[in-house]
Amino acid sequence: MTELIRKLRQQRDELKLKLHLAGKEAKDQFAVLEEKWEVLENRAEPLTGAMKEAASEAGDQARKVTGAALDVAVREIKSGYEKLRSLLD
Repeated sequence: MTELIRKLRQQRDELKLKLHLAGKEAKDQFAVLEEKWEVLENRAEPLTGAMKEAASEAGDQARKVTGAALDVAVREIKSGYEKLRSLLD
C-alpha cells in the first residue's frame, strides 16, 4: 500500500506540472482530486498503522476491513489521475 501511495504522489506531482497549461475542465477535475488526496494523506498513515496493529491483535478480518477502506480511496484517486492525464496528453 505504501508503494501505491508513493506512485500516486508521483503521478500527482507530474500532473501538477502539466496543469499550468491546461484548460478549465482539467483544472476543475484536479481540484476535486486534490480534496480526495488530502483526505487520503490524512488517513493513510493512521490506517496503515491500524492495519499492522489489527493484524497482530485481531487477525486478518480486521486488517482486511481497514485495508479495504484505504484501497477504495486509492483506487478512486488513481482512476481520477488517469482520466486527468488523458485530458492533458
